[in-house]
Amino acid sequence: MSRFSLSRLWFYLGLLFLYAPMVILIIYSFNSARVVTVWAGFSTKWYGELFSDTQLMNAVWTSLRIAFMTACSAVVLGTMAAFVLVRFRPSRWKTAFSSMVTAPLVMPDVIIGLSLLLLFVAMADVLGWPKDRGMLTIWIAHVTFCSAYAAVVITSRLREMDLSLEEAAMDLGATPLKTFFTITLPLLAPALAAAWLLSFTLSLDDLVVASFVSGPGATTLPMEVFSSVRMGISPKVNALATLIILVVSVAAFISWLMVRRADKRRLADLKAIKAAG
Repeated sequence: MSRFSLSRLWFYLGLLFLYAPMVILIIYSFNSARVVTVWAGFSTKWYGELFSDTQLMNAVWTSLRIAFMTACSAVVLGTMAAFVLVRFRPSRWKTAFSSMVTAPLVMPDVIIGLSLLLLFVAMADVLGWPKDRGMLTIWIAHVTFCSAYAAVVITSRLREMDLSLEEAAMDLGATPLKTFFTITLPLLAPALAAAWLLSFTLSLDDLVVASFVSGPGATTLPMEVFSSVRMGISPKVNALATLIILVVSVAAFISWLMVRRADKRRLADLKAIKAAG
């Protein structure tokens, strides 16, 4: 077997290892049997029962709202942290800040969740806030670690940016604020989109941290699914997972198209600048 064929074989085995479980899950979401491991024929009834399950739908809605707010907040905080890490002069404070920003990346979720729980309890005793743990405390906890991931993604993009474009805009009379919105922000757009999607996915997927900081009135989708799986896997969970895979796949495809178009536009602009120079 040639080296090229062996590489291709490993490539397809890797894809099979990654995506075969998802394909099996999608197939069994159309299983008519209540026992998820026994195929009894094609049916879409579990999708209908999924949407009639009020408790599960409330958990989905709660998770989507928390994930949306977390992604937006994490991108804003991650962008601010990235500018400090890239544009500020090197100093010992900057090194310490860099370590603090990236610490949640290597911190176990159990420690993050436990520390935030103790913080909320102490604040409730001293300040009287928060009185109850729920969506707000989950959102704060998710922003804490999602901002670190967003900062890493945006920082890598910011380091690659050509400062001469911003300097040229300001030399032509643009204010720093106008330069940021007309030059810097469009160039950062692919990284911002990637950071938003990453933060949204991390928040939607989190179980451990949310279990520590949630209250009785806020049950997220992973918590609901985990508690239902402990009683036995319901075919409705397969149907819900299939819909999530579909939504994530569409969002990833749209993001890929946006990044591809932005890269093409950036390369065309660079070629035009070189041709003009």
